[in-house]
Amino acid sequence: MLMPKRTKYRRVQRGRMKGAASRGNKVSYGEFGIQALEPGWITGNQIEAARVAMTRYTKRGGKVWIKIFPDKPVSKKALGVRMGSGKGAPEYWVAVVKNQKVMFEIGGVPEDVAHEALRLAQHKLPIRTRIIKKEDAETENGGE
Repeated sequence: MLMPKRTKYRRVQRGRMKGAASRGNKVSYGEFGIQALEPGWITGNQIEAARVAMTRYTKRGGKVWIKIFPDKPVSKKALGVRMGSGKGAPEYWVAVVKNQKVMFEIGGVPEDVAHEALRLAQHKLPIRTRIIKKEDAETENGGE
């Protein structure tokens, strides 16, 4: 499972996921990607499940890029513990994903294979997503 080797603080507050991602919102490495359509937390296990689904379908052909990393600890108190006496211990790790963020990219495989691999990975994620294609330099600059 993905998690940081070390962190500055053991526990963090929940935070907010307001607005759209201004960075990491385009396909930059591969040809196709999965883009988030709503904000949410993606756990390390969900990232791994999506990665396995993609690599299995492509029969380890092509390349998969994971552009999110679970660096936020989510703490939880044990079952049956009374209120008070501090915050619980970290239970699992999540990646904070904002709207429009590209989470996974795939390249080096045909379009139909990439589309199906990304579709299988979408089912492993808890938020609404869409499959996007890399824009050419001409379409980004308005055909200049």
